Amino acid sequence: MSEQRVYFFGGGKAEGNATMKVLLGGKGANLAEMTSLGVPVPAGFTIGTKVCDEYNKSKGKWPKGLAEEIDKNLAKLEKAMGAKLGDPNQPLLVSVRSGAAVSMPGMMDTVLNLGLNDDVIEGIIKKTGNPRFAYDIYRRFIDMFGDVVMGCSHEYFEEVIHAAKEKAGVELDNKLSANQLKDVVDKYKAVYKKHVGELFPQDGKLQLTHAINAVFGSWNIARAVKYRQLNNITGYSEPPSTSRRWSSATWAPTAAQASASPAIRAPARKNSTASS
Repeated sequence: MSEQRVYFFGGGKAEGNATMKVLLGGKGANLAEMTSLGVPVPAGFTIGTKVCDEYNKSKGKWPKGLAEEIDKNLAKLEKAMGAKLGDPNQPLLVSVRSGAAVSMPGMMDTVLNLGLNDDVIEGIIKKTGNPRFAYDIYRRFIDMFGDVVMGCSHEYFEEVIHAAKEKAGVELDNKLSANQLKDVVDKYKAVYKKHVGELFPQDGKLQLTHAINAVFGSWNIARAVKYRQLNNITGYSEPPSTSRRWSSATWAPTAAQASASPAIRAPARKNSTASS
């Protein structure tokens, strides 16, 4: 029997509990516990901390069987949420977060709203009647995905939005119209292609794969490494049961925890600036 690496939570049941922080990370373990207690937590799944260790030791390669296990749990997530990744009529949006056995607040990467693409945005516009809202969340997602996941600096996107505001004669992002934000989205995609070297991905599963890699890879980014050095957090091993949070002990790397983003809610129509 192959080793389990992915642990599902949702529908009042969870493959884990609060005692499993070394395996699931603090966030994953607590979400599993809350799910079992009946707290209305959006469904999701956690890729165990050991996979992060395997990923980094193998220079970015996934262990055998992980892709199939993720696909299986993604299907369970779609069923639990009654939504599907990439479906414009009932889109599933996913957040991918990190969770180490010992808290490392803000040190590692997070990606929100995975699953947004051109078709999903058109579906959101039909659902909400608010194109300005749709294009605004899309341009924010392209910026976050490009910067956090693919290494395309946020500054490049910031130059585009700044130029758009100057052209429109406004100071704030929320004063740009729907059409102006649609133009920003197109220009963000051009920035992404220029600096990443490929088109912005429309496949939600590909977005998810890249995001998981980014979260695992962020175990070794400068701020995370420095934080562990300052707090004597090292390596991958079982922490002594008597260790306190800031003791000089060894702790497991991060887990990657993917869960359904909250339902999309557009601002009230009366506040919309969806003009031509």
